[in-house]
Amino acid sequence: MKAILFDLDETILNRDASLLAFLDDQYERFHSVWGHIEKGQLIQRIVELDARGYVWKDEVYTRLIEEYKLDTSVKELLNDYTERFRYFVIGFPKYKEVLVELKRQGYLLGMITNGKVGFQRANISGLGIENLFDVIVVSEEVGMKKPDKNIFEYALAKLQMSPNDAVFIGDNPTNDVEAARDVGMIGIWKRDQLIESYKSEHIIDKLEEVFDLLKQLEKN
Repeated sequence: MKAILFDLDETILNRDASLLAFLDDQYERFHSVWGHIEKGQLIQRIVELDARGYVWKDEVYTRLIEEYKLDTSVKELLNDYTERFRYFVIGFPKYKEVLVELKRQGYLLGMITNGKVGFQRANISGLGIENLFDVIVVSEEVGMKKPDKNIFEYALAKLQMSPNDAVFIGDNPTNDVEAARDVGMIGIWKRDQLIESYKSEHIIDKLEEVFDLLKQLEKN
């Protein structure tokens, strides 16, 4: 293996924890708008509407305003989210140490993430890891998104790497693991504890487990 490519959300970025940290702060800053609603109740409802990031926040805040008859605008809440979320990003344990060590060992590093380019790049910057990657591909930026095989092939071309020489690590069975395999890469599932039924040949629970897995792959 010569190149290691990663997903971002729930792979390197602990999005669930980051969202809770952001919403806790946003609740206090917009207390005049929704302070009559108990904090835990409001945050729980936003998390439900967010659907782990698969529903963009304009729809989330639209629903929230309608349900609770809030005296604010979607634009105001959305702008706050897009501008301030970056300050609350939380990575999974040892995320930076793992990336630094992979670079030290000579691997090329790539990232492919679905999402809006300004928002995702701000979050990557917030984690302090943008300079560790040889290529970062955000779906909105290139007009294609996972699981489209073209976005994987685009990233591999940027790295000047063949699929046989690369692995992809992600939390989503369809968008990450299976899509990478379909291109000819090795797909590694960073196990999502909320997904019980998926079976994968290559699994890690923690990012640092990638080193032992790479050693196994080199022996095969």
